[in-house]
Amino acid sequence: MPNQSRLKIAVLVSGSGSNLQVMIDAMQNGSLPIEIVGVISNREDAYAVVRAKTAGIHVSVLSHTTSGKRMSIATFEKHALEQLNTWQPDLVVLAGFMRVLSAEFIHAVPCPMINLHPSLLPDYKGLDTHHRVLRAGEAYHGCSVHLVVPELDAGQVLTQAWLAICSDETAESLALRVQKLEHQLVPFTLELIIKGVLNLATIQAGQTEGFVPLPYRLWLD
Repeated sequence: MPNQSRLKIAVLVSGSGSNLQVMIDAMQNGSLPIEIVGVISNREDAYAVVRAKTAGIHVSVLSHTTSGKRMSIATFEKHALEQLNTWQPDLVVLAGFMRVLSAEFIHAVPCPMINLHPSLLPDYKGLDTHHRVLRAGEAYHGCSVHLVVPELDAGQVLTQAWLAICSDETAESLALRVQKLEHQLVPFTLELIIKGVLNLATIQAGQTEGFVPLPYRLWLD
């Protein structure tokens, strides 16, 4: 990947797509040598779809079948895999994608796949991370980018961005602060991949001897 002129990325989304917009902006302003070859959404009402179409990016919405029924995860994965095999990306990014993918799909995807998660993994896997962190009285919170494996939020953590939790923090204010971290962590991670600092094939194979210990960390407020 580092030897290619542009890193080809496919993005899976479910929601507003603010992190997709960060990637679109980096692609359009030339701050990162990336090409977003396509976006797959499992929701037709996701604002991320609007962002992608506005940027002229190919979009595949896989939310309902032709009969109007909500698409099962198996049907979604079948069509998503066909689309990914057509696009042939170098990297798949899950950016606010809210469905759990099967092991069969994860193993069949033709390139590495990374996910952005709103906690300091391995702590607080799953949903509702901001409320859970506050209830536990944690001093720090943040977000992580990790490799996708069949076990939920359990893949090798590549990068993290940290912040100190304020005494008057609410889940809503914390979510906004973490989102700002995400908007910095995503391009930071992509840059490390492009430069070969993070060699995903090597990391997936567990061949990390001699590497700087993962994850790479950003301390931000």
